[in-house]
Amino acid sequence: MDDTRWLDDDERAAWLSLIGVTLLLPTALDAQLQRDTGVTHFDYLVLAMLSESGDRTLTMSELATRASSSLSRLSHVVAKLEKRGWIERRPSPRDGRTTIAVLTDDGMAAIVGAAPRHVDRVRTLVFDALTPTEVRQLAAIGTKVLTRLDPQQRCGPARP
Repeated sequence: MDDTRWLDDDERAAWLSLIGVTLLLPTALDAQLQRDTGVTHFDYLVLAMLSESGDRTLTMSELATRASSSLSRLSHVVAKLEKRGWIERRPSPRDGRTTIAVLTDDGMAAIVGAAPRHVDRVRTLVFDALTPTEVRQLAAIGTKVLTRLDPQQRCGPARP
């Protein structure tokens, strides 16, 4: 006996739309950021996570969690951003075995400079196509799905 709860037509349409967005949106945002600033979408995310922390500092482990990244991938990206002078790695003053990532003033300037074009692209690709009611619905739906994927709200910035 097959106990699979197959998707109905509406669920299938919603699922295919969601998958399309998750595949195409990061690529489109990455292309814009690479063209305008020479950074990837993941680089931007790392800089943004640091910029949103109170003192522009996070442990590498916490930064990896917020960026939903492995420490290995994060370390590679942070090394690249260090070469640009945007991030510094230091031993934690609380625990010398822990490494912290610090967003430098130049890194903050880079994220502040990149943000307007990035937000414009996000607005063009996503929000300009939606009504205010749909924006609220998208936020509610996204929050519900994210709560199932990340119940402890460890990844990304704080949620509404």
